[in-house]
Amino acid sequence: MKKIKMRVLAKSDKGLIRDQNEDYYYISDENQKIGLYMLADGMGGYEGGEIASRLAIDAARKYIETHFEEIQHDKESLQKLIKDAMDYANTVVYDIAKDSEELKSMGTTLEVCLIYNNRAYIGHIGDSRIYRIRKDFIRKLTTDHSYVETLVKDGTITKEEAKHHPKKNMLMKALGCSEILEPDISVKNFQKDDILVMTSDGLTNMVEESKIYEVITNNFDSSDQMLIDLANQAGGIDNITVVIIKN
Repeated sequence: MKKIKMRVLAKSDKGLIRDQNEDYYYISDENQKIGLYMLADGMGGYEGGEIASRLAIDAARKYIETHFEEIQHDKESLQKLIKDAMDYANTVVYDIAKDSEELKSMGTTLEVCLIYNNRAYIGHIGDSRIYRIRKDFIRKLTTDHSYVETLVKDGTITKEEAKHHPKKNMLMKALGCSEILEPDISVKNFQKDDILVMTSDGLTNMVEESKIYEVITNNFDSSDQMLIDLANQAGGIDNITVVIIKN
């Protein structure tokens, strides 16, 4: 295994409107054997969203760290590890939600990124996002599991119309809301100088992709705080979380 030297920035902010922060993230210590990064945007009344996002990340992290040494470290095995970890996290959240009247509507998005041998193994469910910046281009690596994304795919509305659609926050998939989870699992190359950006929709609903690219490439060391400031300046209507990983 090649040891990847990475620079990582991460920040979370409750924004200007919400009473509490239902986002949660995890970044592995640089001394750990594996580079593991996760982000979750919780939802649900009472304290449900905050609980769901923490439960999901803690469960997925423990599963991956427990089983990583047991598996073959080929592409297929690592993808299965991510899928199994997300399935386990789903079961944890779902079982607690169904047994609690106060937490029955809780759920969460979940982004999992395991970096190993210059590849990023990605698990995704919901409408949080992962981008990759390579040279002069930013590319979205995940597809939102949202109602408006299905309308865009169908050609019913344009991407521009989707930004202001009244149902833009309606999710078609989330973790913890049903017994069966169908996340997207993918593998992307992660080359020297590439940057991965994991973010909740509190940022992407407020700040354009082109501006995210501009801030990170021009001001990397302070880009996490700058992006949160921009989202708040634009209204800060949701919790804002960003994890930035540079190879």
